[in-house]
Amino acid sequence: MDFLRPASWEEALAAKAEHPSAVPIAGGTDVMVEINFDHRRPEYLLDLNRIGDLGEWEVGEDSVRLGASVPYTKIMENLRAELPGLALASHTVASPQIRNRGGVGGNLGTASPAGDAHPALLAAGAEVEVESVRGSRRIPIDAFYTGVKRNALAADELIRAVHVKKADGPQQFSKVGTRNAMVIAVCAFGLALHPETRTVRTGIGSAAPTPVRAKAAEEFLNAALEEGGFWDNGQIITPSVAKQFADLCSAACNPIDDVRGTASYRRHAVGVMARRTLTWTWESYRGTRRLTEGAA
Repeated sequence: MDFLRPASWEEALAAKAEHPSAVPIAGGTDVMVEINFDHRRPEYLLDLNRIGDLGEWEVGEDSVRLGASVPYTKIMENLRAELPGLALASHTVASPQIRNRGGVGGNLGTASPAGDAHPALLAAGAEVEVESVRGSRRIPIDAFYTGVKRNALAADELIRAVHVKKADGPQQFSKVGTRNAMVIAVCAFGLALHPETRTVRTGIGSAAPTPVRAKAAEEFLNAALEEGGFWDNGQIITPSVAKQFADLCSAACNPIDDVRGTASYRRHAVGVMARRTLTWTWESYRGTRRLTEGAA
């Protein structure tokens, strides 16, 4: 195994173009596990740790540009207001040591359905900035996951950053594991309310071959909220609407039985998380409305 260590982004792109099979490594929290257990033996490792801007972020007027190597700890400490769903998901990642090293780019590169960042990125409607010597492009998160541990990157492309819209409403993340810490998700669920567009987006992890959205559930809830005037009147969502939303989220799953949980349990748990996160986010939205109306 050869170790490539570029000193700049341009050198990294050139190395990836010359060695398309090279596996990028930054935090190494995913890649090193596969290598240590001999699940993967790449011909080349491409070390990106000398490229400083991959660990930086920029808060713009409408969105956050998050470098691929920004550690989860930094997201938790600095971007909780702008990216609340991703910050909550970051809290559930492994141990403090791993949160200090691992970043969203690694989750995206590995594209495991159990990656903790995926549900939050799907719910927020992120875009992945990728680049090669041929140029750069942005891939919508909905088109990024192409199969089990496969993504839409070309062989010569590297992930440079993730662009996530700043939250315009409450967001939540929930995860079920076999214990309370240092655990791979049995299943996970992300939910984001977008009051500006009067829409809701979801993200489901570890309950299908790829991270997925519950699109039928979103469409149902969007229609129910609009027809009931909920965005304007701020009323409590009726139990029947919450139950139907949860059932549709469960139906969006296509899970497997494995050592961490059964398929039927995963479907059930996703439904429970969907109902709970909807309750939490909607109560937060109602509270914000009351404060706004009181100030007016």
